[in-house]
Amino acid sequence: MNAITGRMLILGHGYTAGYLSPLLLAKGWQVTGTTRSNRARISARGAVPLLWPGEDDAVAQAIGQADAILVSAGPGAEGDPVLAEFAGRIAASPARWIGYLSTTGVYGDRQGDWVDEETALAPSTQRGAERVRAEAEWQALAEAHNLPLHIFRLAGIYGPGRGPFAKLTNGTARRIVKPGQIFSRIHVEDIAQVLLASIEHPAAAPGRIYNVCDNDPAPPEDVIAHAAGLIGLPPPPLEAFDTAEMTEMARSFYADSKRVSNRRILDELGVHLRYGDYRAGLAALAASEGNAAA
Repeated sequence: MNAITGRMLILGHGYTAGYLSPLLLAKGWQVTGTTRSNRARISARGAVPLLWPGEDDAVAQAIGQADAILVSAGPGAEGDPVLAEFAGRIAASPARWIGYLSTTGVYGDRQGDWVDEETALAPSTQRGAERVRAEAEWQALAEAHNLPLHIFRLAGIYGPGRGPFAKLTNGTARRIVKPGQIFSRIHVEDIAQVLLASIEHPAAAPGRIYNVCDNDPAPPEDVIAHAAGLIGLPPPPLEAFDTAEMTEMARSFYADSKRVSNRRILDELGVHLRYGDYRAGLAALAASEGNAAA
């Protein structure tokens, strides 16, 4: 397929979309993004904000005029909010690219083994199960209406404002050790370039799925220790997962252990990651925010 340009609608213009929008604007796109309340954040990125819920008619109109649609709003226990509100509009949309942001949590716990896009889905958390259902609903809509859907399963996101340095400097960072625990990660700027690569050269076969992660899955305690070293601080003490005091939400992040393959984004989309591992990503963050915090 040839590269496309025109009007982009981002349903759920949050942290990740904030890094994609400037790339699209530089390519001549017009970008509109929805928000529950923070218009200023979207405007600061050069996009046109719409309230949703609130300006539902304007959102529906934007769907009908979009050349591309990115769905970043996540599902809940009651299902996917975008499909609940706009499934009919999206089914009739003229968009030539539709992207859905999912999570590698759909693979569940693999006890540190590798997964790729062909691995069977076996979520081990409620959030993962909700994403599996949402993916299936989007795939069913796309198949029924021949929509150009692409699914992106994101690993743990970090980047400016979402690095470990503030917690390290204020003393709240922790190194929780669960034997065999391995996570995959991705810098937000690399998510943006993966999405842009797909938008500019969509897969010939709609429905393509991509894992979005860097090259080096690693234990979380190693990442915190490396970050501490970058800003000249001692690493926090090690804490055993079984006895560490944590909220249920925090504990749930340790439910899954797996290594996620990113081979498809490298081979098919031709992406060269800016931050191929957490060391490169943290070094860039330390240069900007870490040193200031220290």
